[in-house]
Amino acid sequence: MLRTCFSCLFLLVFSLSAMAADGDPKQKVEGIASEYAASFNKQDGAGIAALFATGGIHVNPAGPRSDIAEFYQGAFKAGFDHEEITVDQAWPVGSDMALAIGGYRISGKNKAARLSRQGASGRQLT
Repeated sequence: MLRTCFSCLFLLVFSLSAMAADGDPKQKVEGIASEYAASFNKQDGAGIAALFATGGIHVNPAGPRSDIAEFYQGAFKAGFDHEEITVDQAWPVGSDMALAIGGYRISGKNKAARLSRQGASGRQLT
């Protein structure tokens, strides 16, 4: 199940304040991606959940879920402990929203093996 969720295209909704005032949407998205990766690398599911907009959901092949912190705690328990994120492109959609595409690579290890997943990602940031 975790293999499926991490190797798929996914959608994340984060809080994005004052897009127009901050200028380049790619820089803003890269900043959020950096915060996201830092929380992941600290195994801080609550820190990741705090980046989502109020009422935000995590969408994967299993469907949408609102228990974001618990979802990531499950990934950490499975052995994932490092994530790298790239932002290839970002486009503003209004003054407080952007769409972005990029890639990710997560890795770690558990008792049985080293773990590694990578893929493309799409993000809607509001």
